[in-house]
Order: sequence, then structure tokens, then C-alpha cells
Amino acid sequence: MDHEHLHSVSVAGVIIDDQGRALLAQRRDNGHWEAPGGILERHEDIESGLIREVREETGLEVDPVALTGVYKNMPRGIVALVFRCRVVTGSLAETDESRAFRWVTADEVRALASEAFAVRVLDAMKFARVPAIRQHDGINLLNPDRHTIDASS
Repeated sequence: MDHEHLHSVSVAGVIIDDQGRALLAQRRDNGHWEAPGGILERHEDIESGLIREVREETGLEVDPVALTGVYKNMPRGIVALVFRCRVVTGSLAETDESRAFRWVTADEVRALASEAFAVRVLDAMKFARVPAIRQHDGINLLNPDRHTIDASS
């Protein structure tokens, strides 16, 4: 198998509250603020992996509402599927992976997260008809003006 051409798939859940704010988790390993998520395990279906990752990082049980974007980290070959979610049950709890949580507005997302991770949350907060499709280098977007497929064409 040619490992140079392999990709991994990650999932992330952007949880939106009744006030339109999104939940960000501060990672223990690097201190970055991001939507909770992680690498999809080989045996998992996408929805089960998303629910597991969010629960492991937040203590919350969520229901995925919509796919809001597909993002690729070009240097690392990671494809991320991001979903808007709603909380079903549970309460926020620090974990081995997350050390803090914040409910944030769009402006706060921009201030707290790097562009490549902020855009995932911002796209989920827009309630667009079609998912965004974006590429990044791990920090910044590549071709930021080209971000969705026009569903009308």
C-alpha cells in the first residue's frame, strides 16, 4: 500500500445553543480552541464516530443535525467532516483531551481560533443550504474565496 497517498478522516461537532452561540473546547495538548472532534476509527460509521468524539471530549451526548463542511489539511492529508449538532443530554465536563469550554459568538470564534479551525465553526453557524468545501495548511485557508459548490448550477 502506498502510504504517501493515504488520508485520515476526522469528525467534529459544532454545538449551537439556543442563543446562537457555538461551543469551543480548549485542547489540553496544545491549548487551541476548537470544535470538539477527532479521528474517525476505521470500524466506525461517521455518525457514531462523531457522537463518540464529542462525548469523549465534552461529556455531552449530541444529535448531528447537518453536515456543514468538508475541510482538508493539505500537508497532513486529513479530511475533516464537520456537523452542526444539538445537545441531547449530559453536562460539560473536563476530560483528558479538553481543559476548558466556552460558548462563543462568531466574533469570539475569530478571536480565539486559528483561521483553519475558526472557519469550521463559522460555516456551521451560517445555516447555509450546502456544506462548505475548503482546504487549509493547518493554520490558514488556501483559496478562501472558493468555499462552496453552487447547488443551482
